[in-house]
Amino acid sequence: MPVDENGRSERNLSLPRILTFAMANLPIAAISIAVFVYLPPYFAGHLGVGMGLVGAAWGFVRMIDIPIDVLLAVTMDRTRTPIGRYRVWMIASAPILMLSLYALFMAPHGFGAPYLIGWLLVMYLGNSILYLSLSAWGATLATLYHQRSRLFGGITGVGVIGALSVLMIPILGQSFGRTNAQSVQAMGWFIIAIVPLSIGVTSLVTRERITLNHRPETFPLKDYWQVLTKPELVRLFLAQMALTLGPGWMSAMYLFFFTDAWRFTVQQASILLAVYILAGLPGAVVAPLLARRIGKHRALMVTTTCFSIGLFSIFILPKGDVLLAAPIMLWEGAMAAGFGLLVNAMLADVGDEVRLIQGRERISLLYAVNALATKIAAAFSILLTFPLLERLGFNPAEGAVNTPAAIHNLTVAFMAGPIVFVMLGGACVIGWRLDARRQGEIRGALDALDAPLESAKAG
Repeated sequence: MPVDENGRSERNLSLPRILTFAMANLPIAAISIAVFVYLPPYFAGHLGVGMGLVGAAWGFVRMIDIPIDVLLAVTMDRTRTPIGRYRVWMIASAPILMLSLYALFMAPHGFGAPYLIGWLLVMYLGNSILYLSLSAWGATLATLYHQRSRLFGGITGVGVIGALSVLMIPILGQSFGRTNAQSVQAMGWFIIAIVPLSIGVTSLVTRERITLNHRPETFPLKDYWQVLTKPELVRLFLAQMALTLGPGWMSAMYLFFFTDAWRFTVQQASILLAVYILAGLPGAVVAPLLARRIGKHRALMVTTTCFSIGLFSIFILPKGDVLLAAPIMLWEGAMAAGFGLLVNAMLADVGDEVRLIQGRERISLLYAVNALATKIAAAFSILLTFPLLERLGFNPAEGAVNTPAAIHNLTVAFMAGPIVFVMLGGACVIGWRLDARRQGEIRGALDALDAPLESAKAG
């Protein structure tokens, strides 16, 4: 049986158990592709919604959605039901997601801002509930330093399968004579179908252990402020913002850049995106292995640097060549896969330290802050890029012919953001102190505090 740096046994999390738990990430990953990459161009190009309205709606929703995660997190950490703390929330997210996804992917022609903003809010509410319950539950399921890298690596790997599955719909759609619009609608139906199936597997099969509190139930604002201003959490917040904004910037422009600037068809661009996503599988394996050797924070700095270096190679590749572009997409996808899983694993370590200091579970709040960073960055990725392209003279309409200057502006805009933001994300964890040994000491102290409470509960 393997042990960590502090001699504590690493057990109880077999690969089948990890993958079963990670099933709930299937719809989260599928939504990230369908909603961010395909839905905005579908609204702007097929339904004739203005790019300014699409960008403003997405940005507005993400901004007013910000306090919801914090309120959800505080409520989640204080929840105790016969079926668990986080399980009940995960189950509740299913109908919310299914209804809102239907409204968005089957949106009628001529809808206005209230329709788009309203249903985006509902969809993001369901997605937040699912993400927070999965992340917080995972942090309590894996309690050791390297276990957490493996667990969140498994969640990332299952997410790759979900994203790749939904991406195959437009790739195969053209082969069966389906239009791009029909493929986008089919994506919506696919996600609606997997929401109850994946959530059902995770919530029915995985056992949930409710962590014990060492202090009576109160609502001290000082404690929450102490958590929110904790230096380690602030650093991970900034890192998550940068590491979301970089790839998110690329996602918002992806179809435009690959079809108009790099001269691929929509089907070829989707194939290359599939390569990028598929690379997340080896990336989900490599990142935890690298973290075991050099620590999570150093592994994050390595993956961000390698991602940025690889992106420069786009400038030297010939346009329209799928075979030459595929290795670059493979490299970028493998490196990007490590961003989220390493940050999530590091957040779980911070959660242990917070619980030791305050005597109460605050892990949902930490993941809510992480989600907050993701939402702010995701909002700006569309809020900034779509109006920017409009100002730079790029026309996204189906069949539009853009000038060479507009194509050049598109290329510069596509490349500039990701390299800068991803490198900033890696720089945020320089000098990180919560390494494997320190986390092991914290877990040992928590186990000592939990032991008498567990005995009293059992008695």
